[in-house]
Amino acid sequence: MGEECILKGVRKHANPGKATILALGKAFPHQLVMQEYLVDGYFRDTNCDNLELKQKLSRLCKTTTVKTRYVVMSEEILKKYPELAVEGLPTVTQRLEICNKAVTQMAIEASKACIKNWGGSLSDITHLVYVSSSEARLPGGDIYLATGLGMSPKTQRTMLYFVGCSGGVAGLRVAKDIAENNPGSRVLLTTSETTIIGFKPPSADRPYDLVGVALFGDGAGAMIIGSDPRVETEKPLFELHTAAQEFLPDTEKKIDGRLTEEGISFKLARELPQIIEDNVEGFCDRLMDVVGFQSKDYNKLFWAVHPGGPAILNRIEKRLDLLPEKLNASRRALMDYGNASSNTIVYVLEYMIEEGNKIRKDGGEDPECGLILAFGPGITFEGILARNLCA
Repeated sequence: MGEECILKGVRKHANPGKATILALGKAFPHQLVMQEYLVDGYFRDTNCDNLELKQKLSRLCKTTTVKTRYVVMSEEILKKYPELAVEGLPTVTQRLEICNKAVTQMAIEASKACIKNWGGSLSDITHLVYVSSSEARLPGGDIYLATGLGMSPKTQRTMLYFVGCSGGVAGLRVAKDIAENNPGSRVLLTTSETTIIGFKPPSADRPYDLVGVALFGDGAGAMIIGSDPRVETEKPLFELHTAAQEFLPDTEKKIDGRLTEEGISFKLARELPQIIEDNVEGFCDRLMDVVGFQSKDYNKLFWAVHPGGPAILNRIEKRLDLLPEKLNASRRALMDYGNASSNTIVYVLEYMIEEGNKIRKDGGEDPECGLILAFGPGITFEGILARNLCA
């Protein structure tokens, strides 16, 4: 695989033994939040009348580019657990009671949607990879998901907990390794997240919280991954050629999350977008160098980037000199769902397929090769060099 796969524009079947994404699925809680109404609702629900904080959140809501999001939080939950809106109360037990149940329900729904889109049988799934930063329990959510789906007790399970926004691509990397090292296997990768674990009333002492309120959403995503697709029954979407993970030394505090008696508290460094901008080109080049891809014309690739926020997307676009349409799928996912942490890459890939269909319908040719990227605590870069097999 090299530069010729883009220049010729010739679609190929999946390479023997290489993992492919065979299906996508998603699910959301029932509560839909319109960004234009978020500020008034949030301050009403938390009984806060701080005008300065309200104005700050209003500004943030406009800069995030988010239009709609789904959330587990509801009036019913706040009536049952009014302490969640009170500053300083120990509520981690209540939060986990809500979150553990909610993420399992969403994970089951997303997995069922994915399996339906795949067209295969639940009994054909040999492995389960489960990703979440929104729950904490023993046994873990993988057991509850497997049980809820009715999976075989022999299904081999792997959990990735508290890996944040990079979790979806990290899970894909793990699923890729499993699929390629277990011929005939079919891996269900499911991610599920809710912001209730970190829901708090506004406070001048925690300006980071307002960023989260303006940006993050809830939901679940799922993928089926396997190698050597069955020609008669399976339609591969993306081939996962090469995967890489890299952390940046001395950046552990730039994305800082701590589980406390009041839930999870996050701090995001202001320089986070700049750090990603400074390092993304080198990471992408090292990933492409593995297969001898020499071209630095990044516009010959497709880009499925986890939308951590508009500033991150803008910085990547600037550093790599990308055409504006290259990040359309990421910007659409951010606008429609917010940053839903590990789930969001599933929504980006769905929009990537839609964008490709539009290009071909208009007589154009979308790139065959591209990068699937996400960034999380560490600061950790996750990337996969992939081929688009949809056309």
